[in-house]
Amino acid sequence: MKASFVEIDRFKLSSLSLPSLCPCEHGVSSKTLAFNKSASKLKLKVILTCNESRSLVRVPRDRRFGVNRNCRTLTAVARAEPNQINEGEAKGLYPEVDKGPNSEQIEVDAGMDRNDNLASDRHQRASQLKKRIVFGIGIGICVAGIVLAGGWVFTVALAAAVFVCAREYFELVRSRGIAKGMTPPPRYVSRACSVICALMPILTLYFGQIDVSVTSASFVVAMALLLQKGNPRFAQLSSAMFGLFYCGYLPCFWVKLRCGLAIPSLNSEIGTSWPIFLGGRAHWTVGLVATLISISSIIAADTYAFIGGKTFGRTPLTNISPKKTWEGAIAGLAGCIATALILSKILHWPTSLLSAAAFGFLNFMGSLFGDLLESMIKRDAGVKDSGSLIPGHGGILDRVDSYIFTGALSYSFVKTFLPLYGV
Repeated sequence: MKASFVEIDRFKLSSLSLPSLCPCEHGVSSKTLAFNKSASKLKLKVILTCNESRSLVRVPRDRRFGVNRNCRTLTAVARAEPNQINEGEAKGLYPEVDKGPNSEQIEVDAGMDRNDNLASDRHQRASQLKKRIVFGIGIGICVAGIVLAGGWVFTVALAAAVFVCAREYFELVRSRGIAKGMTPPPRYVSRACSVICALMPILTLYFGQIDVSVTSASFVVAMALLLQKGNPRFAQLSSAMFGLFYCGYLPCFWVKLRCGLAIPSLNSEIGTSWPIFLGGRAHWTVGLVATLISISSIIAADTYAFIGGKTFGRTPLTNISPKKTWEGAIAGLAGCIATALILSKILHWPTSLLSAAAFGFLNFMGSLFGDLLESMIKRDAGVKDSGSLIPGHGGILDRVDSYIFTGALSYSFVKTFLPLYGV
């Protein structure tokens, strides 16, 4: 006999055949449910053999179709079209499918499977969080040592990070989501831009300024694009120039902040006890103190924003990053300013609390909009992370997006604002 189709998941099973039942007095009853997908090669046959002590479902495997829990497959069939089954039963087309003595056990097994899946998800999230914390602490220790070392150690490490960031940026530009609406630059131009971006911090430390390097790099990239085979496109030029600005020019301000402001921070008491073989008191310059406060403030902003968003987050901040909330942003701002104030008291720079609060506010704004800009690029590219270099964190660009604009803002604050107002 044929009945109207039932649907399990995405497969439409168009026929249901039931042979006659064996007499119950024999102690065994059998029911065969045969499902055929119309106009397809997919065939599934379920044989149910029931007796007083057990229920067994046997499902021959198809090359493209597998069943994890057979009993649950039968339960899904029984529940797929309950009204149709009852109607057919009322008309005498086919008998009611017996649930059997172990039907309650099947429901219990299904519930246990759901609990196991939830427990597996929680375990995976906990493992991911643990990995993020471990690698985050390791990265923080390495960055602290590099910042304290300064000079060529700091510059070369920054150049290496810039090179990886530039590679990740141009891969995002070449992704399907962005390239669908524009023409990305050729690969040889992208690779040349990555190398140029990595050379910019080194040239900044060597020459003491970055104007010549940026101008020369822009000219070389523009000529390479204009002289390429085929028809040059403005989208190629704009994405390449923004890459030079975003991944090369802006990070150079960290070199100018850390290594360029070599004036000793005379009020910092920690310099008096700093070992002579590590540079002594002269090692603690305004650039070092400002860099430590800026980086620490950004870390505090990200941490407090995450905790505040998870705990109190209700109001979305922007459509660019749906997970960010106003509550998290306010918590991040408070944590950033508080960290800047505490470190200014410890390091005795800047001497004015108002200047320290303004410095913290500036760092927060730079980190927030740097994060949002990278989120916008990833959203258009259709990816979650810019890369997978750091386990649990994604790519390098995912970790340093908050620092890209902050270096320029911090340097401008220390170099221009503080001397201008005499604080």
